[in-house]
Order: sequence, then structure tokens, then C-alpha cells
Amino acid sequence: MTVNISEITPVPSLFSPVFLGKIELANRIVMAPITRVRAGSSGIPGDLMVEYYRQRASVGMIITEGTYPDHASQGYVGEPGIATGEQAAGWQRVFEAVHAEGGRIVLQIMHAGRGTHPDINGGRRVLAPSAIAIDNKTFTEKGDQPYPVPEAMTTAEIRAALEDFVTAARRAIEAGADGVEIHGANGYLLQEFLSPAANQRTDEYGGSPQNRARFVVEVVTAVAQAVGAERVGLRISPEVDLGDVFETDRDDVLATYGTLMDQLRPLGLAYLSVLHAEPGGDLVQELRRRFDGKLIVNSGPFGGQTTREQALHQIEADHADAVVVGRALIANPDLVERWQGGHPENEPRPELFYGPGAEGYTDYPFLEAA
Repeated sequence: MTVNISEITPVPSLFSPVFLGKIELANRIVMAPITRVRAGSSGIPGDLMVEYYRQRASVGMIITEGTYPDHASQGYVGEPGIATGEQAAGWQRVFEAVHAEGGRIVLQIMHAGRGTHPDINGGRRVLAPSAIAIDNKTFTEKGDQPYPVPEAMTTAEIRAALEDFVTAARRAIEAGADGVEIHGANGYLLQEFLSPAANQRTDEYGGSPQNRARFVVEVVTAVAQAVGAERVGLRISPEVDLGDVFETDRDDVLATYGTLMDQLRPLGLAYLSVLHAEPGGDLVQELRRRFDGKLIVNSGPFGGQTTREQALHQIEADHADAVVVGRALIANPDLVERWQGGHPENEPRPELFYGPGAEGYTDYPFLEAA
């Protein structure tokens, strides 16, 4: 039998280019949206953040740390925002620095929902789908404190939160971001709506899987209409127990997230990002099928730091179109070069992940200086 070589589709490499919507990536290594709390009390990205992101511009795409769309939704002391023109101007400097190095960068919009505290968000109200608190403590400017019981959002407040996402997305694109990622994971506001443990509403936003998915569909649809679906991604973390979301019923998870994918599929989003322990497993791959678009995967905290071999496997086994990497990129701004050449890596310093200064942030050595 004669085989026509031109008809054989080559297996993608971790280091081969790929398009996510209108965003062209030089390789398939994506920087995770890693909380680093270096924006100070103003939430305005400064010189330190500009340098941090610039250093890592060789990855296929940077996803910024979670960025609050309005002040009440701020989840961490020192978290950056995009709630004001001044904050957007700070991000513009970041985007310009990354683009000057040939990189691509999308801004992650994160509403913390009940995952905040009045001593974090400036004394503002804490809103969530239902008046159920997270059974844990959070770090505030006054030290560790229990999470407060949030107020259940009214329909008008749900609509206002949606508009905050849209306004934030417009600000990001106008400031020069290549796209935006809507944070629907990790126990924050959007996943709070998805989870029956956090959402006990009896109106059109609660109860059935379709009702619990409604707000996420509305937010993503509105943002896609505002800035173009081909520049919008969504991050989800089904079955990941962060922030007391407790998605323990696989049938309910598949019904909820399957409904979500079915409704988002016609939009033609840039990508879906999934945080899950088994990226190649049945759940993630079924959601990929129903989404019918580009998938990027992140095994996150499960089993330790993502390795070169794991990332290569995810692409070569066709589990995803790109791989999200976190801790290895914290410690190795030139990770792409190191992985391409099989070079040794710097070790992360977790004790310096969260803090105000350059140490453990912009001082990891590059190969030529190692």
C-alpha cells in the first residue's frame, strides 16, 4: 500500500505554534494565573510587576494573576485590579513590556465572591449566591480572620456583577491585552453559582444544573459580545474542592458543566482552561468534546509541580492543545528555553511566593546567569 506522506498529520509538539481564537502562540506552554500579591494597596501594577511579566514573555501565552473587576470583589491583600483607569494604565505598561519581547498576554478577571473580607475589600459588602460562609480563615490587613457570612445577591446585584465583568474586559482589551480569561474556578463567585454546596437559591439562578450554570453563561456571553469571543477564555475547576464548593457528585458535575459547555459552544470562544487532577480522564475530555474548541489543561497542585515530561505527554497524547504551568515558571522565567534544551531548572522558593518585594519574584537567574 502506498502512503501519501502529505496526508499524514504530524503530532503537535509542546514547542509548536497554535492559535487560541485570534491569539497566536509561539509554543504551547501557558503561564498559569498565579496569585503573587505585588500590587500594593492601590491595586495598580508597578515597575516590579512589569518586570516580572516581561521576564516570562517567551511562553506561548501568559495568563495574568486574578484581577478584580470592582473593589468589593478583591480577594487578596495586594491583588491587582482593573476597576479604575489608573489600574488599567498600570496593566497597559505590563502588556506593552510583554509585547516588546514578542509575547502574548491575557488578563484574568476574578470576582472573589464570598472569598473576601471587609478588611480586604475596603469595608465593602461581601456578596455571594447564598448566605453561606467558607469554613476557614483568610489573611487580611489585620491578620488571619474567619470568612464572613456573605449576603445573598439580589437579581439586580447579579446584573451589576455581570456589568463589572464586561467593563473590566473592555478596559483590558483597550489597554492592549491580547484577550481576557473569565475565572470560573477555584471556589470564587462564578463557581459558587455552579456548586450546589454554595448555591442554595430558589430563583432562576439556583436549583437545577441549568439554573446554576445560568450566571456563568450570561457573564461569558456578555463579555464575548463586548470584546469578541475569539479573545475570551473561560477557566473552570470541576470537582476541585477549593473554597468549600464541594462538587462531589459526578453525575451532577457532568450535568452542570455539560450544560455550561453546551450553551457556550456556539459562541466560538478562544479556549477553555480546565484545572483537574486527570486532564486526560473521562470528565475533562467529555467537557472538551461538548465545548468543541481549544482546550488548555492544568493539573495544578495535584501531584506536585508540572514537569517537562508531563507537559510533553499532555500534548503528544492529545489531552489538550496547550498546557498551563505554574510553579516551574515562577522559578524559571526562561522555562521554554530550559525545556527545549533539557537544561536544569531553578527550584521555587515557596516562602517567597507572597510578599511585597523583588526577592523570590524577579530575581530567579536566567540560564546565562545560572
